[in-house]
Amino acid sequence: MELVLLYDTTLRDGTQGENITFTADEKIKIALRLDDFGIHYIEGGWPGSNPKDMQFFDLARRVNFRTSRLVAFGATRKPGIRPDEDPNLKALLDSETPAVAIFGKTWDLHVEQVMDNSLEENLAMIRDSLKYLKDNGREVIYDAEHFFDGYKTNADYAVKTLKAAIEGRADFIVLCDTNGGSLPAEIESITREVRASIEDAQEKNAAANPVRWGIHTHNDCGLAVANSLAAVNAGANMVHGTINGYGERCGNADLTSIIPLLVLKMDRPSVSRQDLASLKNLSHYVSETANQVPFNNRPFVGKSAFAHKGGIHVSAIMKVPRAYEHMDPALVGNQRRVLVSDLSGKSNVEFKARELGIELGANGYNSSKIVSEIKQLEQEGYQFDVADGSFRILMEKFTDQFEPLFSLESFRVTIEKDKDHPCTSHATVKISVGNNQEITAAEGYGPVSALDNALRKALDKFFPDLDTMHLVDFKVRVIDGVRGTAAKVRVFIESRDQDQLWSTIGVSEDIIEASWQALADSFQYKLAHEKRIRSRHTPSQAELPLFSR
Repeated sequence: MELVLLYDTTLRDGTQGENITFTADEKIKIALRLDDFGIHYIEGGWPGSNPKDMQFFDLARRVNFRTSRLVAFGATRKPGIRPDEDPNLKALLDSETPAVAIFGKTWDLHVEQVMDNSLEENLAMIRDSLKYLKDNGREVIYDAEHFFDGYKTNADYAVKTLKAAIEGRADFIVLCDTNGGSLPAEIESITREVRASIEDAQEKNAAANPVRWGIHTHNDCGLAVANSLAAVNAGANMVHGTINGYGERCGNADLTSIIPLLVLKMDRPSVSRQDLASLKNLSHYVSETANQVPFNNRPFVGKSAFAHKGGIHVSAIMKVPRAYEHMDPALVGNQRRVLVSDLSGKSNVEFKARELGIELGANGYNSSKIVSEIKQLEQEGYQFDVADGSFRILMEKFTDQFEPLFSLESFRVTIEKDKDHPCTSHATVKISVGNNQEITAAEGYGPVSALDNALRKALDKFFPDLDTMHLVDFKVRVIDGVRGTAAKVRVFIESRDQDQLWSTIGVSEDIIEASWQALADSFQYKLAHEKRIRSRHTPSQAELPLFSR
């Protein structure tokens, strides 16, 4: 089967998404990760449109990409001028990328009513611009903007624009569903029809420049991935998209779904199985760099993509995983997760205990008794399917395997407000670590921030590596609003370090106490994890060389 080329536009089209922005340095780092993953083309930005993209291409000149071809993006020349007079085309050449991509107008509505241009001049703009870039030694990818809308409105003119691109010697013609309003059946039939028409004409003209086909879709109807695959079925061998589907409005086609679908479901080569196994890490790296919380329910790479909650489901996957999973999660670098909640059965608890390395039966707590306790706690407002860190601690407490690395003696939080200044928060924390006690105080932007700062300050004297840990999410939920301000609340905290992400929970009528519960569990989880790592890597006395004993 012919290789399907992956064209990533996260650094250009992806940044048009709301709240998505990258510095030039961040774009370089993402480009290197895309290159390591095996993406074939990386669209770095539009050098003629803003200084940041010009800076990126300047930095990129010093980077040696292993597998990827860097692409600079721009538009056809302006009406009424020569290509060598157009500053945007000059900027494309100045970027010194091996490939360039330019878009042109395909829909007559845009040509006549938006650009106030003539149909003939638009064809000349396409033809002249591509020829100019080809004459300057670039591989040229032509994006036929709004192609499917244009074809449905005026098929004859839409095809003429493609023929103008071929006359300009385009290497790729990419059909764009720019408004994201087409359906998969339309995409497939139109792509197949247009390809056949163009390729028949080329066969009759031996001098015609051979062209390959691409697809660029948007997700306004939730069909960008399906539309991309429909075009592949119709003969497209280049697929445009972004990591995590970032992009304007509802986003672009999501490469984190397209890539495993091509490789695993359609048996179409694009990246190696080895590279595919790092897909989840790539997805999370881009979301972290974009300062976006990863979507748990994102297919393939989301935290919930292979999560099982119902007891019947868990019982089945313990015997035959494919009974409730469409693929092995390890193929995309993900993992199976079993959630424990009031819907759980013994199978859920037994699976989690085995996963966490916790021995059941200690202190008389078997899986049945633990399930009963968890269901009671969930009745009180806890939700352990979203708090893996607190669940581990709870299981260890049930089975007498919990070894707290610190314990609270007391804390005090004060909030001060006067008429001229905003609120200030102060926290004092007294903890015990072994036989030692520590009292510290700290300020914060709010009471929970002050508690976090004070606890870190106290623990830092005993555990100096806590600077790698930081909170990434904090949520408060009212469990029963009938009681108004006296209602019980659930506090959810998500924390991370350089290696992992974990969640903890607290429940109380007092929001500060609930926050402390979640905060303390988060630090206990981190410290216990570090201790387990050290114990695995600490050699026994017999293993040490003589000079070290």
